[in-house]
This record gives sequence, C-alpha cells and structure tokens, in this order.
Amino acid sequence: MKVTLTVNGQVCAAECEPRRTLADFLRHDLGFTGVHVGCEHGVCGACTITFDGATARACCLLAVQADGAEVTTVEGLAADGELSALQQAFRDHHGLQCGFCTPGVLATAAELLATNPDPSEAEIREALAGNLCRCTGYQFIVDAVRAAAASKQT
Repeated sequence: MKVTLTVNGQVCAAECEPRRTLADFLRHDLGFTGVHVGCEHGVCGACTITFDGATARACCLLAVQADGAEVTTVEGLAADGELSALQQAFRDHHGLQCGFCTPGVLATAAELLATNPDPSEAEIREALAGNLCRCTGYQFIVDAVRAAAASKQT
C-alpha cells in the first residue's frame, strides 16, 4: 500500500506492507533513524513521536493508520540546524548517555512543556514515567527539562 504523511513538515510517501509498523516505516522506509524501537509493545517509550499533535508510540501504530497524518520525530525538533532549547538543555545537563531512549523522552518532554511551560519536578517525573532509561538514572533528564522550561521563561 502507498502511505503518504507529513514528517517534520515534509510530505513523504512510500509503499509498505499493510502490517508494517509506523516505527519501522519511519525508520527503515523513510530514513528517520531517530525513531528507535525497543520493546515493540509500547512500554519503553523509545519510539515516541508526535502524531497529529499528541505523543504516540510508533511501534503500536501501523503505517497505513498514519496515511495523511502529521508526524514529528526527534529530527524535527531542531530548526535550521540548531538544537531546540530542550535538546540543548539535554546536552548541557547530560540528560542522555547512550541516547537510545532520548528521542522518545524528548518528544514526551516537548509535549509536557507545550501544555505546562513551568512544570514541577514531580510533574516532569510523572510525564516521563512511561519512558524507560537504563543509563541516566533520570535525575539528569529531569534537570534538563527544568532547564529548558526556565530558558523559555526568560
């Protein structure tokens, strides 16, 4: 089947099997390698993207379900080659180590900051509870989100 969607502001189309997940379609067919596949059950959050304005687990959606949708991957968070404030905060505060979970965490944190520009530490931790990280111990991630929130207020 042919699937056409807008990814990071660019219209993309490709043929795929009806059973292909959106995560595999984005990563392997369209080349958006920032979409990571971890558990393939929607539990770990590594495949989290923005789908028509809200975060979604790309491993739990079929590519054919995304036909006509607007998707933002981690690659779409940067603008004109410059990291977003959130991405820069992750860099500055060591909010990533291996980087595997980072795209999903960034998508989740971006959604949080869009709806709550000044979240408390508890609100950040609650929002990120569905994203599993085996490297950072979460404190650096929380610090990065808090720094990004603070940078948007100045």
